[in-house]
Amino acid sequence: MDQPRPKAVIMDAQAMDRALTRIAHEVVERNEGADDLAVVGIIRRGETLANRLVDEIEKIVGTRPQIGSLDISFYRDDVMRTISPVLHGSNIPFDIDDTRIVLVDDVLYTGRTVRSALDALMDYGRPKCVQLAVMVDRGHRELPIRADYVGKNVPSSHEEDVRVCIRPLDDHDAVEIWDIEAEKNAGGAN
Repeated sequence: MDQPRPKAVIMDAQAMDRALTRIAHEVVERNEGADDLAVVGIIRRGETLANRLVDEIEKIVGTRPQIGSLDISFYRDDVMRTISPVLHGSNIPFDIDDTRIVLVDDVLYTGRTVRSALDALMDYGRPKCVQLAVMVDRGHRELPIRADYVGKNVPSSHEEDVRVCIRPLDDHDAVEIWDIEAEKNAGGAN
């Protein structure tokens, strides 16, 4: 049987790099530098993107913002439906009080993941502000949440899965659209 393939590749590695560079410039401009800035990635792909974003910000301003990672496993509104959530452990090695936080995730869809992340983040303190950066905004919001920084807006249907593939978690960097039904029929995993 053939391996399932994405329906479309909407960003390759170079497009993702360009988007991260642009987002880094937007973050620096909006915050007038990076002095009281920290970047927190939502585990897993948001964490990897956050590390890359911090690298880009450092290239622009010459100093590296503080960086952390946030595990939202027990903050999700579907945690009771999940048999056993995978725990990764948050790592926020700095005081977030009065800090500008850029929260990073891979795909913004319903807004529920971001809501969970905001709840988790508030357990660490009271930031000056929280800004949201995502590689992809695919629409279909169920909560009043929007991203401040977007790599690419990707209109999609509920029958599609928008995936951010990123090294080292995946074997390549890309943003792909998968047809959920076709993948199911081919025996692939979602």
